[in-house]
Amino acid sequence: MTHDPQIAPKLRDRRRIDLLAFPDFQLLDIAGPMQVFASANRMLEDAGEEPAYLLRIVGRNAQTMAWAGLTLLSEPFPDPEEPCDTLVIAGGRAVHVAAGDEELVAWIARKAANARRVASICSGAFLAGAAGLLDGRRVVTHWDSCALLAVSFPQAHVESDPIFIEDGKLWTSAGVTAGIDLALALVERDLGRTMALAVARDLVVFLKRPGGQSQYSAALALQNGDGRFEVLHGWMRENLGEDLSILALAARCNMSERSFQRHYRQATGLPPAQAVERLRVERARLLLADTQTPLKTIVRQCGFGSEETMRRSFARQLATTPHAYRERFPGARTSRPES
Repeated sequence: MTHDPQIAPKLRDRRRIDLLAFPDFQLLDIAGPMQVFASANRMLEDAGEEPAYLLRIVGRNAQTMAWAGLTLLSEPFPDPEEPCDTLVIAGGRAVHVAAGDEELVAWIARKAANARRVASICSGAFLAGAAGLLDGRRVVTHWDSCALLAVSFPQAHVESDPIFIEDGKLWTSAGVTAGIDLALALVERDLGRTMALAVARDLVVFLKRPGGQSQYSAALALQNGDGRFEVLHGWMRENLGEDLSILALAARCNMSERSFQRHYRQATGLPPAQAVERLRVERARLLLADTQTPLKTIVRQCGFGSEETMRRSFARQLATTPHAYRERFPGARTSRPES
């Protein structure tokens, strides 16, 4: 994971991506985005084209050890005045110690001024904040650290829900794997949607998630229970267009309606109908944001029954309408009016 400082002329047109590591950084904050860019390079080469990105890990020393124990080769603080396309700032449990490193913070501030864009992964937002990059910006970090980020940098507009946020040249992401989502979005911006989706498939990423998706999903929330209904939840997610009434769900569990409702609420903290609605809204959000599927088809696939039912569910859970939600993601709008 090093690079030859003698850059051949044909490499100079590549987008320079500097990934900043510090002692005890979160390994996936570097490895995840780096692999996204590297996969895009390989696909371009396979197609007979020049790679798009020139990647290097940078840090204080020639080696930087992640909290997981893996040591990466890194280029000691390159000249901050050297232009780069994208500066990626990792996070990790030692980020607050790193934020107290005046030399590191000063380097980030100067380097960011010479970068076309800056991206922080997870708690890397605290390093970006220490360098003065968050003031006046909409930002996000891991959901568990959003309150602390807001207190630490009161001039920032911290949002706790999105997977990632773009505000001007600053991109910030939620926890760990959200850095992969952010990197895919950067590839999409640079090389197009087709390439970003190809990279997502190549990495066997479950789904290329839009930035506005909640970082704490309905499916994940339901897994916080005691596991009694794990099989049922898997079936529900795969059959949202089917009958998911309490009677039907109770029958699948070989329980009476009354017993099912009582045990389900004990296990998940939610009544069954509310859990079903959350799963359906989450699937609809993905289809609205990431596809051109017509609204009527989404209503049918997600099992809402009618467009009015879907609108009411969106109003309850998201305080918006399906149409307004889709408008946040212009690339996924349908080519014909929705009825």
